[in-house]
Amino acid sequence: MKRIFILVFCLSISSCNFISKEVPEKEALLEERLQEINWSEPTRYPSVSSCDSILDKIKQKNCFFDFITTAVQERLAADTLSVLYPEIEFINVKVIVNPDATVIFEPYFKENTYESQKIDSILKVRLQNFPKIEPAQKEGIPVKSEFILPIVLKIE
Repeated sequence: MKRIFILVFCLSISSCNFISKEVPEKEALLEERLQEINWSEPTRYPSVSSCDSILDKIKQKNCFFDFITTAVQERLAADTLSVLYPEIEFINVKVIVNPDATVIFEPYFKENTYESQKIDSILKVRLQNFPKIEPAQKEGIPVKSEFILPIVLKIE
C-alpha cells in the first residue's frame, strides 16, 4: 500500500510539471491583437440591403457606392438644381453615415456662399427618407464613416 501511495505521489508531482505552461499576460495579448488590426479602413463598409448578400468586401463596397450614387442622382435629376443652376454639371456631396444608421448629406464646396446654402437646403429636402444604410463596422462595432460623392447633374 505504501508503494502505491509513493507511486501515485511521484506521478502527481511529476505530471504537474508537464501540464503547467506559461500563461501569456493580458497586456501582451492585447498589444499583439492591436498590431493585427488595420486602423486605416473599416472591417466592413457601409451597406444597403441589396448589397448585403455579396461576400467579397471590394464588390460589396462597389455595390454600395454604385447604389448610393445612382439613388442621389435620381433624386436630384428631376429637381430645381438643374433648372436654377444650369451651369452646374456636377456637385460633390459629403455623405456621413453615423453609427446609429442616420445619414447626413451636405454639399461639399470649396467656398461657403449664398448659393451653397440654397443648394444645401435643396439637398436636405430631396434626400429625405433615403433608404436605410447600415453603418460601417470596425471589429464588429458600428463606426462613423464619411465620404465625398461626385454627383453628375447633367447627363448628355
